[in-house]
Amino acid sequence: MKRPAPPIRDDAASGTRSAPPDGLPPLRSVIEDHELAAKRSLGQNFLLDLNITRKIARALGDMRGRTVVEVGPGPGGLTRALFIEGAERVVAVERDARCASALNQIADLYPGRLDAHFADALEADWRALIRATQGPVSIAANLPYNVATQLLVGWLETEPWPPWYDRMVLMFQREVAERIVAVPGSKAYGRLSVLSQWRTRARIIMHLPAEAFTPPPKVASAVVEFVPIPLPQPACNVKTLARVTAAAFGQRRKMLRQSLKGLVAMPELLLAQAGIAPTERAERLTVEDFARLALILDRGADGA
Repeated sequence: MKRPAPPIRDDAASGTRSAPPDGLPPLRSVIEDHELAAKRSLGQNFLLDLNITRKIARALGDMRGRTVVEVGPGPGGLTRALFIEGAERVVAVERDARCASALNQIADLYPGRLDAHFADALEADWRALIRATQGPVSIAANLPYNVATQLLVGWLETEPWPPWYDRMVLMFQREVAERIVAVPGSKAYGRLSVLSQWRTRARIIMHLPAEAFTPPPKVASAVVEFVPIPLPQPACNVKTLARVTAAAFGQRRKMLRQSLKGLVAMPELLLAQAGIAPTERAERLTVEDFARLALILDRGADGA
């Protein structure tokens, strides 16, 4: 026999106890009532603290008239926060069909404003999902950690650019977040750093301990804000940039004249045209250096 939902919410992170402002049951009760135990196979770690989810929602800025694309809403903790903070519409993509009944409760409270799709986000056609949308579109998500990097790269490689979204606020494992914002010369600096920083202004806006989640993951987490740069410079092809960084960081301990041999026949000529010493290593190049190399390749002046 299921227990009735308690009238108050335990806020483990802040130590306060208060009724959810939307009038829906506390999220912990929703999880129990709908038997939504987190599945490790889906990378699920639920964030129950409404104070935290509302802070994530507020990072999107003015919510009036805004549509928010959310991946992995689960029982709807962040979804509820987005509506509480004023989102006009939420387009949610969730792989776990068990969450349908919980999301339906939210949909009933906000008629016509929650559009839930039960599908694999890695296969989503994002432009098709927002085709009927008017006004600004953002992305906000407590991403499933097992697909977070793949989703991010897909959004960063969106064409045409500027993209269909004006901002992303995304949760990652702390290690991944640190790679995204890493600077040249640091151990964390790599392909993800270059792509993220060439196309967006990325910064960590929040750190969360494992204890903030149910169940607690084995790692700490961080929320990263991405604001697209309308015209990234130097203006290269994003796929070419991916090829350059893959070659350079694939053998990051080697000098570029060696690591780029899988990319061009004569790396020294490519590097000379870019004004980069052949003895440099990938981790010492700036984002602009990599984009300049990609631009030269785009023009066919690669010395091959």
